[in-house]
Formats: sequence, C-alpha cells, structure tokens
Amino acid sequence: MKVDDVKIWGRINSTNVRKVLWTTEEIGVTYEQINAGGAYGVVNDAAYLAMNPNGRVPCLEDGDLVLWESNAIVRYLARQYGREPFAPGDAASWAAADKWMDWTSFSLAAPFRDLFWNLVRYTPEQRNEEELKRAQEQCAQLLAVADKALGETPYLSGEHLGIGDIPLGCMAYAWFSLPIERPDLKNLAAWYERLCARPAYQKAVMTPLT
Repeated sequence: MKVDDVKIWGRINSTNVRKVLWTTEEIGVTYEQINAGGAYGVVNDAAYLAMNPNGRVPCLEDGDLVLWESNAIVRYLARQYGREPFAPGDAASWAAADKWMDWTSFSLAAPFRDLFWNLVRYTPEQRNEEELKRAQEQCAQLLAVADKALGETPYLSGEHLGIGDIPLGCMAYAWFSLPIERPDLKNLAAWYERLCARPAYQKAVMTPLT
C-alpha cells in the first residue's frame, strides 16, 4: 500500500521498533525508517524531543500525526491501514487479540529485559547471575501461559496472525535465539516456526541481536 509521509524513527535492534516495522510490513504500508536511539543518538536532539518528549524510540510520523509508544503505534497502523483478519472489525475480536499486547508489555517485558540485558548487552563483569536466573525462570513460567493459549488457536490473535502476536513475536525471536535452556513448550515453538516463515517477520524482526 503506497502511503506518503510515513516515517518510523528508531533503531532496528530495538524490540519496540521491531513491533512497528513488522506491523507495517505485514499490512503492506511503505515507510521511511530513520535510525535513532542507542549509538545513533538523535533522541536527545531538540527536534526529536519536540516530537517525543520521552526521548525514546519508536516514534511515528504519518502526515500531521506524530505518535509514540510502540503498542499505540501498532494499534493505530492496524486501524488506519490494516484489514481483517490482522485488524479485527468487531470489538470482541479486537479485545481478544489486544489483551496479548498488554500482557506482553506489562507481565513479560520486565523479566525479559533482565534476561536479555544480562545475556546480550552487559559484559560478563556486569552480569548479575542471580537476576539472570530469576528472569529466566519468570520468563519460562509466563511463556507457559502463552503456550497454553496457542494450544487452542494457531495464533494469539486467533485463527490468523494479528495485532496480538506482534509484541510477543518480537520477544520470541530473542527467546529462541539466546544461549539458554528453554522449557519444552511445543505450541509456542510451533507458533514461532510459523512466524519465521513469514517474509515480513524475517525482514523486520530477524535482525542481529545487539
């Protein structure tokens, strides 16, 4: 879908930026991605802070609309440019998928961050082994909840990929790539394999973990 003036600010190694990039790829919206955050800087510049006073990524520009917070951006893109089944047309189906976005962000994100930072972004000297062990155990327990749901439907959003799969799908790439022992969650693993077969996921999510 040709849409003028859609810009996504953020670095591709950010899980939250990956959510937005994957969504745009799935719904076929053309966009310009502008590196920001981390080693790229930019986020503390006055011009960027005028768009996003939090000084974080991602940030979306769509014409006159400026939007920050990754889940809000995903929801906006789905409603504005998406089609069923990715963007459900009825409130009940939307909410059933949407709850997994909040679950991932509010239940899983904190222990997953501790796991990821200790294994990927910290040096061995900075690593907190106790925190790492606790985070790994918490992530495994929480992912068992998603595994149970994926035993009932092929996607967290239901019978088809949708908004509910986006946040956890981005974390799943790291979960299945990290050098850790993982519990045997067959439904979660099968779901991840389905995601890996999608060109949009390959392009937007399966980039180097740094």
